[in-house]
Amino acid sequence: MIKNEVILTIDDDSDILDVLNLTLSEHYEVIAAQNGAEGLEILKTKTPDLIICDYMMPVMNGPEFCRQAKKDVLLRHIPIIMLTGKGEVKDMVKGIESGADDYLVKPFEPDALLARIRMVARRTVQSLDANPLTHLPGNTSIMEKFQEFITADKLYAIAYADLDKFKIYNDIYGFEKGDEVIRETARLLLEITRQMAGTDAFVGHIGGDDFVFITENSLMDQVCKIIIERFDQMSPLFYNEADRAAGYIIGEDRQGHTTKAGFISISIGIISNENHNITHVAQIAEIGAELKKYAKTFQRSNFVRNKRKT
Repeated sequence: MIKNEVILTIDDDSDILDVLNLTLSEHYEVIAAQNGAEGLEILKTKTPDLIICDYMMPVMNGPEFCRQAKKDVLLRHIPIIMLTGKGEVKDMVKGIESGADDYLVKPFEPDALLARIRMVARRTVQSLDANPLTHLPGNTSIMEKFQEFITADKLYAIAYADLDKFKIYNDIYGFEKGDEVIRETARLLLEITRQMAGTDAFVGHIGGDDFVFITENSLMDQVCKIIIERFDQMSPLFYNEADRAAGYIIGEDRQGHTTKAGFISISIGIISNENHNITHVAQIAEIGAELKKYAKTFQRSNFVRNKRKT
């Protein structure tokens, strides 16, 4: 890890939090919480690179915190080190079973803790193909999923989605707010596809504000309609009160021209093997890029399909 990476520490003992801060702050940015419930609240707005969590705490203990955090696909890849003061095997087992990636017995040596952090972080990076911002599956997993659907003997639909007017928003509001938009978009796509299509649905993050999701062909249009409806309800909330009232912001487009931009919208292009004989993943990317470009010409949230038979 590097200096600007973030560790969330969760412990009801203020002395332990002080020790952790003293041990870690030279190498990492440290955020502290006093119980699991407070830790979950922090995770709604912050995405740490690693979490150190005590086993025994009031309000919400360590194992319950782990279970709740690991339920969220955008959080489940964050490694968690569980601290236990008892050193009993059953506590360690319960911690691991609840989702902790490693454990350490209190009292601990600072060097031992730092070594554990480096080990867990290295192991996570090596095993994780995920976008670092949203923790959705990244490009390797996306390509593998494409190939899986190409070889499957059933109808499917693949949707490419990205955000319109996002550059201007990012320029005006800054990258931290822009990252928040991307994370909330990821949550929305995952929530809707899972609700409509169950665990067979797939959502991946290509990078930036580009996403891909896959469902059964018969479900995709309705999935897209709901995503667009919910996104358009959510979009104004990313703006301050004055900009919401105005309904636009002013900034430079990608050509450097000053322009008036309405709220961020989402454009989706759908490719299905109902109309295309798809034999390799490059076809999917090529058709998806064309459809998404066409969808953007409408200047509002929408989805389009290529219905030409090939």
